[in-house]
Amino acid sequence: MRAIGYQDSLPIEAAAALVDIELPRPRPAGRDVLVEVRAVSVNPVDTKVRRRAKPDAGQWKVLGYDAVGVVAETGADARLFKPGDAVFYAGDVTRQGTNAEFHLVDERIAGRKPRSLDWADAAALPLTAITAWEALFDRLDVRKPVPGEANSILIIGGAGGVSSIAIQLARRLTGLTVIATASRPESRAWVQELGAHHVLDHAKPLAAQVDAMGIAAPGFVFCTTNTDKHLGEVEKLIAPQGRFAVIDDPATLDVMLFKRKCVSVHWEMMFARSTLHTADMAEQGMLLNAVADLVDAGTIRTTVGEKFGPINAANLKRAHALIESGRARGKVVLEGFA
Repeated sequence: MRAIGYQDSLPIEAAAALVDIELPRPRPAGRDVLVEVRAVSVNPVDTKVRRRAKPDAGQWKVLGYDAVGVVAETGADARLFKPGDAVFYAGDVTRQGTNAEFHLVDERIAGRKPRSLDWADAAALPLTAITAWEALFDRLDVRKPVPGEANSILIIGGAGGVSSIAIQLARRLTGLTVIATASRPESRAWVQELGAHHVLDHAKPLAAQVDAMGIAAPGFVFCTTNTDKHLGEVEKLIAPQGRFAVIDDPATLDVMLFKRKCVSVHWEMMFARSTLHTADMAEQGMLLNAVADLVDAGTIRTTVGEKFGPINAANLKRAHALIESGRARGKVVLEGFA
């Protein structure tokens, strides 16, 4: 089967950073399903793994986590899907990735593809939807207000893939006032289009901008990028007894800043369930089914930013370069093997 992989961790401009290769077609066992991949999207985690995870000598590492496709075969213990079913999922960071014609995934972390979307639009959703959903409802528990404070949330990095879903979920499924950040005109327009009530500029001090809005301090803050840069401002602006969620990789995180206000700090790592085989691992499949229902009902929408053509090394290198530039808006998707 065709796939895209690498044998050394290299800068994306290097010729061997990502390479078109041929690999054996996998065979499903246990609760795995074998998916014929129709489209994928690229996330910041793809670029991080490429830079940090070098495969064993002579072996190929295949990246890719988001995928949508058709079940081709099922393992002996699989019971949720059958051949011919269209599924979408965010994969497992400990296994080979989705940048291949056929891919194995545990059926418990897959959901049914939204019927109203084509392959590319569906591929944009799984990883960011799981991350945003878990951050809002499992970690921050936003349906439980912070006592005596404004029922609002600040989402830092509003135009990114996760934030683009989080804005929609918070606006459509809760009564929260949604404040998002964006620094460029096109990013501001994007987050307003997704439903943010207010837009702040994260290139400027955030606490003063929140004060100038004339509303009470936000009870919830969700930081999706540059947490180490924004941490001091978050401490100033968040409400006492507020809740703060983080998904990026700050070099350090001094949570002592939040002791005075008794702010709780929550990590969201959507691969935790699949990596550690938690007892509630199947929650991710059910979550994706709920997302598919919301999409098909018109409640939320896909967040495709750009379509880069077929799945091959050249197009994946373009996608990695865009994400590493920090200027991606929404999701970059690739469809089909030309």
